Amino acid sequence: MKAVGESMQFPLIYYKNNVIGTINLVEAMKNHGVYNLVFSSSCTIYGDPEHLPITEDHPTGNVTNVYGRTKWNIISLRYFNPVGAHPSGRLGEDPTKAFTNIMPYIGQVALKKKPYLTIFGIDYDTVDGTGVRDYIHVMDLASGHVSALTHLQKNHLRYRTYNLGTGEGVSVLQLVKAFERITEAEIPYQGLPRREGDIVSMYANAKLAKKELGWEAKFTLDDILLEMAD
Repeated sequence: MKAVGESMQFPLIYYKNNVIGTINLVEAMKNHGVYNLVFSSSCTIYGDPEHLPITEDHPTGNVTNVYGRTKWNIISLRYFNPVGAHPSGRLGEDPTKAFTNIMPYIGQVALKKKPYLTIFGIDYDTVDGTGVRDYIHVMDLASGHVSALTHLQKNHLRYRTYNLGTGEGVSVLQLVKAFERITEAEIPYQGLPRREGDIVSMYANAKLAKKELGWEAKFTLDDILLEMAD
């Protein structure tokens, strides 16, 4: 479970899924003699950033939403904003179900299945007033997991933390304009008041992952949008 807005609405469900579920997993690992774990954490554990881009030694705990709090208890790979799908098209977000991520929302607007894109917060102190995020392709995240697990098995580390992101901050409106440029589709939008729990700007410094894991994001924003358009 990974939606900020939803976590504020259903906090107990998020704690049960993300905290108790992790405890159950760790207990099962102990019982079966499995001692290597790559945990999918989130950049939300950083809360409102004190500096950008965010490094792994940035303070944690000043979390602005329930989702981030449920991920703060165990930390390993800190994801920024995953987007995209497997190149086969067989693995990814189900377009027939309700979604919270911005990419499928933009796609629905482009296909005229939604009248406009809703943007929460258009008065932030950013380049254009909208929130800034670090959009990383899910295949880059998958390769990050493989790199982390390989490193863990070779070096028998007790605990390590890595950011997985591109290092590029992109505002919501910049994302919309890039999609319009690539697809020549018009994406009308409507600005609404800020949403509780949302962070203004967040993007990664992933140099440690490159240095120690030999990992870095390969997909650019244009790559992601071109794939989405196909």
